[in-house]
Amino acid sequence: MEIRDLAKEHEELFFLCLEDWSEEAKESGRHRACWFKKMRERGLRAKIALDDKGVVGGMIQYLPIEQSFMEGEGLYFMPCIWVHGHKQGRGDFRGHGMGALLLKAAEEDALRLGAKGMAAWGLLLPFWMKAGWFKKHGYKQAGRAGISALVWKPFAMDAKPPKWIKPVKKPALLPGKVAVTSLVNGWCMAMNLGHERARRAAADFGDKAVYTAIDTSEKDAVREWGYSDALFIDGKPVSLGPPPSYEKIRKLVAARVKKLPVAG
Repeated sequence: MEIRDLAKEHEELFFLCLEDWSEEAKESGRHRACWFKKMRERGLRAKIALDDKGVVGGMIQYLPIEQSFMEGEGLYFMPCIWVHGHKQGRGDFRGHGMGALLLKAAEEDALRLGAKGMAAWGLLLPFWMKAGWFKKHGYKQAGRAGISALVWKPFAMDAKPPKWIKPVKKPALLPGKVAVTSLVNGWCMAMNLGHERARRAAADFGDKAVYTAIDTSEKDAVREWGYSDALFIDGKPVSLGPPPSYEKIRKLVAARVKKLPVAG
């Protein structure tokens, strides 16, 4: 296997999280490409892993935590490390140490750049981005939010642990309308897919539903709201993981539209 810095030839593949074979992934729009271009100027790093046949099977992205949706100082934060595990498309690359090699390469790069440690988030359940996997690689828990854990590995004695940015507020209701609101950071293809489906679903109801997208790629916006990515329908959160189907979102919007007062 080989670990490489992300090159121009693989950027579109990276934007689709290696799922260029998936029509569903292509629904996610250009949010991730825009996020990448903005954050690359602010220190974002990305690497890909290739198998012995030269096929890309894994990726990792990491950036100064000051530019991320977590609080911290002097650390690098990994929003995502991903080894393709679908049978479709390029196939299942799990179980061969590709993730460990990507993590090691990112840690060495961050250390070379002067980082005092690395941080990441993971799920406490045995699904994608498992917190337990990071713990096997020397990471320890710094905080918890529901089923998600914030983990980190210090490189220096004076390194300080990262912190979650906690939820602060929800979108306001709109008199006589259904408010469909997306807080869009852009880093996650799956979450972007949910946002795009919400936009389409709201459009089906004409002026009865208003879709609003709020850019949370800026740190101040994350601190203002307390979310990096979130979807609300009339102030009620809709889970983005796994991405809700267009049909589910449309059904939720339709239920709220039925409760709107009749004009006249």
